[in-house]
Amino acid sequence: MTELTIPDATVYETLFGSLTGPDLERIAIVEGGSGAALTFGELRDRVDAFAGALAARGVVPGDVVGLIAPNGPGFAIAFHGILRAGATATTLNALYTAKEIGNQLADARAVALVTVSPLLERARPAAERLGIPAERLVVLDGADGHPSLADLLAQAAPPPEVTIDPATHLAVLPYSSGTTGHPKGVMLTHRNLVANVVQCGAIGVEGDDVVLAVLPFFHIYGMTVLLNYALLHRARLVTMPRFDLAELLRLIEEHRLTWLFIAPPIAVALAKHPAVDGVDTSSVRAVFSGAAPLDRHLADAVADRLGCAVAQGYGMTETSPVTHVTDWTDPDVDRASVGRPVAGTQVRLVAAGGADVEPPTSGPSEPGEVWIRGPQVMVGYLGRPEETAATLDADGWLHTGDLATVDDTGVYRIVDRLKELIKYHGYQVAPAVLEAVLLESPDIADAAVIGGRDEDGQEIPQAFVVRRAGSDVTAEQVMAFVAERVAPHEKVRAVEFIDAVPKSASGKTLRRELRTPAVS
Repeated sequence: MTELTIPDATVYETLFGSLTGPDLERIAIVEGGSGAALTFGELRDRVDAFAGALAARGVVPGDVVGLIAPNGPGFAIAFHGILRAGATATTLNALYTAKEIGNQLADARAVALVTVSPLLERARPAAERLGIPAERLVVLDGADGHPSLADLLAQAAPPPEVTIDPATHLAVLPYSSGTTGHPKGVMLTHRNLVANVVQCGAIGVEGDDVVLAVLPFFHIYGMTVLLNYALLHRARLVTMPRFDLAELLRLIEEHRLTWLFIAPPIAVALAKHPAVDGVDTSSVRAVFSGAAPLDRHLADAVADRLGCAVAQGYGMTETSPVTHVTDWTDPDVDRASVGRPVAGTQVRLVAAGGADVEPPTSGPSEPGEVWIRGPQVMVGYLGRPEETAATLDADGWLHTGDLATVDDTGVYRIVDRLKELIKYHGYQVAPAVLEAVLLESPDIADAAVIGGRDEDGQEIPQAFVVRRAGSDVTAEQVMAFVAERVAPHEKVRAVEFIDAVPKSASGKTLRRELRTPAVS
């Protein structure tokens, strides 16, 4: 295990505390659509002012503030302003329904919410349900009856003097389904985030890099690997609120992007779409994929087409998230691997019987469940001691639920998952949530949901449905029923009708018995 030195500092102090001289004038973040840019100095000043405005509205250290907004300078200001005020940010998926927003805010006990006007129709009912007053529902781009970002900055309120312990004070509460079940608040401290952003140095972004920020900042991958990591290394972030291939290609040429941080579905577009032909991608040094496994053939196709290195990493929300990265500078790197552990990270592979997998003398080992211990590992799940104990043992080992092998050079490969979580386009989808929705239908007697595969080999939510007697409900009707009740990324994408859902003697759904080949 490589040694790691972690600053005894907050996230704000780590990213902005050493800003001096020329760095203040460097461009920190650019809104890709408009070209509007902020220097590091301007960003820091706005973060300070946002923190001051929150404090003036009664937000104190330890309070939780919700943040639901697309990528852009406003998100960065609000996110770091929340942390600067000593509060805890709970970031929400911008695709969530009003009910899902309300559920997360209630579970996190949020006292304020920051959003944008296009999301206000869903955010306002959730805020009202919790009793969040209008003056604490900030609409960054403005809306009648609510303070805007411009309003908060115009107050010019000084940031509060806060004294917190980075090792114990919660910085963020992202929500994850963990190894199974419904979403849970993942308690990550300032030390967790600071440790992981330092550990991300293994990725290799430098100060002269221009980094694509299309992966959402509300997701732990975008939060740590893009927003915080790029800021720490004084690189330039170019944001996109959502993925659009034509816009991405325009940004590559206009801004001379050097790093593309993506998820596998974007890799499919880069490898296959004819729009890429004729685009000057010579500025791109590396494509780094995360959030879901990247197939070797797809990685090779992207590397060949763009003429750049392709690498990937591994991690989870519960590890802030990065635990492994591949070395993109190695011409012989196995692009299907997730590389080696980052500094300060201990890894065990544990076989089904509880014994550690023996390290191989050559080639890959036998598979085992990945256990992680390190400074980036969460404190636990908010208000869920039993789920915490099932995932994080007394010795500090996080049981990931993923199966991997390791070779004699220390390179790891994820080969399967023990956990039932589905990764659709990098977003987490909990089978239990979709099964509950399916069972609301009067046409459905029973249902189970697993991760199927589409024609590109990407994981999708696939439902196995038992019709009620006398029903002739179709697959299209089932998918439409679910689509009306969930966020877009949670939609069921394939349906198969079966006579009975396989279950154990205790009634647990045996999802592994439903695994199928690719969906055509």
